[in-house]
Amino acid sequence: MVDFWKLVQNENMKIYLRLRTWIMLGIVVLVPILVTVIYVLVSTSDSANGWDMMKLQSSILFSLITIFTVVVASESVAGEFSTGTIKLLLIRPWSRATILLSKYISLLLFSILFSAVCFLFTWGINAALLGAGSDASSVIPATSGYAGHSPWAYMSMYYLYQWIQLVLVVTFSFMISSAFRSGGLSIGLSIFLLFAGNTVTGILSATTHKPWIKYILFSNTDLASYLDGGSPLPNFHMTLGFSLAVLAVYFIIFNAISWSVFMKRDVAA
Repeated sequence: MVDFWKLVQNENMKIYLRLRTWIMLGIVVLVPILVTVIYVLVSTSDSANGWDMMKLQSSILFSLITIFTVVVASESVAGEFSTGTIKLLLIRPWSRATILLSKYISLLLFSILFSAVCFLFTWGINAALLGAGSDASSVIPATSGYAGHSPWAYMSMYYLYQWIQLVLVVTFSFMISSAFRSGGLSIGLSIFLLFAGNTVTGILSATTHKPWIKYILFSNTDLASYLDGGSPLPNFHMTLGFSLAVLAVYFIIFNAISWSVFMKRDVAA
């Protein structure tokens, strides 16, 4: 077990020794600060609530964090093959499954760190300049199951749902990287999944009412809609448990493909 975590530490070193990682982290830190400061300077209204601004900034930053993690995931396996360093890993006394698992865990840790930094700075700057009292009636819709509850509970669940969506997109990117050894393809398809997926399913749900639409991955990624009392596809009967079950199936499929392909991959020159 100690050797395994050393392998994870090695993967983390590969990530955090790169300048781009710290540039990405700097963007996550600076965006909420700049947005809130500019708002305070130019706004003529004092009706803004810190929680509202935090939710808005978080929704934008989670898209950026997903893209950043996808970029790292796309090179996690594909980059090893393109540079030939995969051979140096495989000649060491670790199984292929262990190597792939260490890479995947390092990606999850990366996403957790960036999400935590996002939460800390979006809350901190908005609480300092706009206030973040216990009254969050504007950020929590009346239709939400969290109406009347603490804004901390609501935002914590919002972050959890956003992070689950992030994990699904990153797992898909990791699968493409492992199966096709192409970082560009992994990034391109993952970004399409992130931004075009909901649009595609929205069009399908508006033009047809076939029950199979509920089982499409895109139809279940917007878990935050349940938090506000709705669902990803309003015209279909869907529950949070149903969407989580569908996402769990896709999560297993993506990882099964990653592992099966990587275990059989020929690394000979």
